[in-house]
Amino acid sequence: MIPIISASRRLQIAGLSAFAVTTTSYLAAKMSSVSQSSNFEKAWNGSAVPYRPEFQTWPYSSADFKRMDESPDNSFYSDSRFVTHIDDAAIASLRRYYDTILPQKGRILDLCSSWISHYPQAVEKAAAQGELKVVGLGMNQAELKKNQVLHKRILQDLNEDPNIPLTVCDEHAVSGLQSADSVDSENGLLDCTTCVVSLDYLTRPREVLESVRQLTKSGGSCQIIVSSRMFPTKATSAWMNRTPEQRLQMVGDYLHFAGWKDIEIIDIKEGDAANAPAEDQGGLQGFMQRMGMSGSDPLWCVRAFKRD
Repeated sequence: MIPIISASRRLQIAGLSAFAVTTTSYLAAKMSSVSQSSNFEKAWNGSAVPYRPEFQTWPYSSADFKRMDESPDNSFYSDSRFVTHIDDAAIASLRRYYDTILPQKGRILDLCSSWISHYPQAVEKAAAQGELKVVGLGMNQAELKKNQVLHKRILQDLNEDPNIPLTVCDEHAVSGLQSADSVDSENGLLDCTTCVVSLDYLTRPREVLESVRQLTKSGGSCQIIVSSRMFPTKATSAWMNRTPEQRLQMVGDYLHFAGWKDIEIIDIKEGDAANAPAEDQGGLQGFMQRMGMSGSDPLWCVRAFKRD
C-alpha cells in the first residue's frame, strides 16, 4: 500500500467538522493570495507511484455501489451549484499539475463536468483559439453553460447510462468508429479525459471508464482527481467505507479492470510543495498547523494510459 497520508490528512478526511472545513478553506484562500503576491509561481514537480493490482478478478459487488441516498440523481443535481468542491490552494496546485500533463491540441473530455474545469491558462487559451476542443459531460445544464472552456456540452446521467456517447469525438472519428475503420477513427478521438472529485459518485465506474478508453486514441490518458470532500449521501458505500489509501487503490482497480495501462498514483500537493505558504506559528493558522492541518485540501491523481 502507498504511504501517502499523514495524520493530519486522515483527520481532514475523517471530517473534523463543518467549522474546520470552512476555516480551512478560508485560510487556504488567504494563504494562496499572500503566496502568489509575494513569490513567483513555481512549476509543479512531482513523481508518480506505480499502481500494483491486488486482484485477478473484479473484487467489488453490487453492494459496494449502494448509496445512502438512492433517489434519482437527476433530482439531486437539478439545482445549480456554482461553488468549488476543493479549496483555492488545492485548485492552484491542480492547475499547476495540469500544466504539465494536459494537451494543448486535440480533444479533452471533462467527465462529470460543471461550471469550471480548473484548467491552466495555457489550456484555456488553446481552447479559446480552437486548437483544443474540450467536451463537458455533466448533469446540470446551467453549470455546463457557464463553463466557457467547453466547446461542446452533453447532459447525461452516467449512473443510468454508463456509455460515453460517440459525439464526444468529432464527426470524422464517429464515422470511423461506426465503420470499424480503426486507422481513420484515431483522428478526432480523445487525447485526454479529466474527472475532478466525482468518481466516488459513480455506481458503474468500470463501465464508464471502459467506455472512455474505447473513445481514446492510443497513448491518450485518463486523469482521475481525488480529494477528501464529497456529498456523503451520494458517495458509494465502497468509497465511504475505505481509507484514503484504499480509495486510491480502488480507483486504480477501476482503471485496471476497464483495460487502462501504466496506472500511477500522484500526490499533487506533494509535487507542489515549492508553492506551499511558509509556516506561521502564530494565530489560528499556526494552531491549525501545529494540529497537523496544512490549511488546504489533500489532492491526488490516479492516472492511466491507453496502450492498445
